[in-house]
Amino acid sequence: MAQAVVIGGGWAGLAAALALGEAGVDFLLLEAAPRLGGKVRTLGQGGFLVEGGPDASVRYKGEVLELAQRFGLESIGTLPQKPSALILKGGRAHPLPEGLMQVIPGDLKALARTPLLSLSGKLRALMDLVLPRGKKEDESLREFVERRLGPEVYAALVAPLAGGIYGGEPEGLSMKAAFPQLLELEKGHRSLLLGAMRARKARGSREGGSLFFSFPKGLSALTQRMAEALGERVRLLSPVVGVEPVGSRYRLHTPKGALEAEAVILATPAPQAAALLRPFLPEATALLKGIPHTQAATVSLAFPEPLPVVGHGLLIAKGEGFRVRGFTWAHQKWPGRAPEGHSLVRAYLSGEAARLAEAELAKVALEDLRRFLGREVRPSHTFVFRFPEGMPAYQVGHLERLGRLEMALLKAPGVFLAGNYLEGVGLPEVVRSGKRAASRALAHLALAPTP
Repeated sequence: MAQAVVIGGGWAGLAAALALGEAGVDFLLLEAAPRLGGKVRTLGQGGFLVEGGPDASVRYKGEVLELAQRFGLESIGTLPQKPSALILKGGRAHPLPEGLMQVIPGDLKALARTPLLSLSGKLRALMDLVLPRGKKEDESLREFVERRLGPEVYAALVAPLAGGIYGGEPEGLSMKAAFPQLLELEKGHRSLLLGAMRARKARGSREGGSLFFSFPKGLSALTQRMAEALGERVRLLSPVVGVEPVGSRYRLHTPKGALEAEAVILATPAPQAAALLRPFLPEATALLKGIPHTQAATVSLAFPEPLPVVGHGLLIAKGEGFRVRGFTWAHQKWPGRAPEGHSLVRAYLSGEAARLAEAELAKVALEDLRRFLGREVRPSHTFVFRFPEGMPAYQVGHLERLGRLEMALLKAPGVFLAGNYLEGVGLPEVVRSGKRAASRALAHLALAPTP
């Protein structure tokens, strides 16, 4: 019997297991797949370094950087590019305005110059300077942005950016859960634009390469360091098919047999957590199932030639007729991702498009890239990654749902949750959720009676 078992070997589970180990707890980490890392997956082939899932973390949130420093990993920033990226709107690629604060403008001069907005759209956005604060405790992203900055800013700028973060259609996202910093800007400054101008100065710049970071050998380098630190406490190819309360403990059923633990951390995607909790926590199961997820996929295309592209990538506004949501020019975003004179393009798909078979995904990505470039290109390598559980969408009321979920879990002392469906989809938030779950498990173990 272990004191604690972590189910799931993504970054949430790895962070939880590290925290348990540091506290001297006897633990096991069980991962169903033959590899650790979850959505973080780096693949090297033919001189190309490809990220299947996320390709970066942000510097202004310290959890991932702290882990990297702990393991002696040097970080790298993105290559400086002006413009940092483009948005395809009306059949033309327009530069992303400089000085963005998350998904909203943080530079009035850049806002005035951007061709993404009409003159009337820019004048409507400037009304933010005199509008009163909102009165709702929570509202959707679309409602919030249109109220403050107008519908044109939402459609042309915010929707493509937010869709790139969360996938799917972002209009229903909860401001309180998905973009709490922007709500705080309105509360603290009344004007969203002025608040964004002040707040962005404390963060890095997309254009200068200081906002995002990775590692020379990709994000999986940190996965490997965490796995090495955990050593023999990790069991791969060990799916948990059932969790059963047995007195004050829990029996975990696996194809290789059962084991017991005093505390269980479910660091799986929400659908898997719901399935494991269903036999004894039906209310928690229903709440977890109510968190919508959007399927996602990436296709990386490698070319033995330089492509005529600008910046780090291209976002695609709604209604442009593309099935791909956007492209990253990985060879221009990061050093060492492609051999000299070669190109590496990553396409991101979500929703119905992401449900296609791998061969179809590759075909769609290449067709959309050729359409954008306006010429025939042939990849030397193609890499397809599918994420059926996809990305969680924090709809309005998400935090209230989490509150009810916390109450439901009180009926099963010793069971804790971690993952990107809780309080943030970014890697720092995922790591934080694992550490928080471990902290709660440690508190539970300290109170648990000695057998």
